[in-house]
Amino acid sequence: MIEYVTATDVDGLLGEGWAGTVKKAEAVLIANVWMTNRRLPEVNPMPTEWKQAAAYVAREAAAGKVYGQAEYGLISKSVQADTVAVSKTFSSGHKVVSAGENLALALLAPWLGSSSQVRLVRA
Repeated sequence: MIEYVTATDVDGLLGEGWAGTVKKAEAVLIANVWMTNRRLPEVNPMPTEWKQAAAYVAREAAAGKVYGQAEYGLISKSVQADTVAVSKTFSSGHKVVSAGENLALALLAPWLGSSSQVRLVRA
């Protein structure tokens, strides 16, 4: 696993109130795992956007929104109370992506490309 961000980095980028003291270490671990799994190219120095992306993922992780419980296999769900009814249908691959995770992906987009392309960076 690559260390993209530390709790001190996240405190500096988002302020110290982004998570409770107990949650920070775990959230930073999750953010670093999440970033490592993006398989970003080796770039030195690390772009600022990468630390920012990791900070937003850490904040979402502290709130339990990254690598959380997934709901697979739900095809239909209905609730009815009197004359009011609500129905939802999801595909088996349905996944909810948090706002912080979306922002992180947007920050990383220039380096991620598509799965069929390799981005080359020359120093």
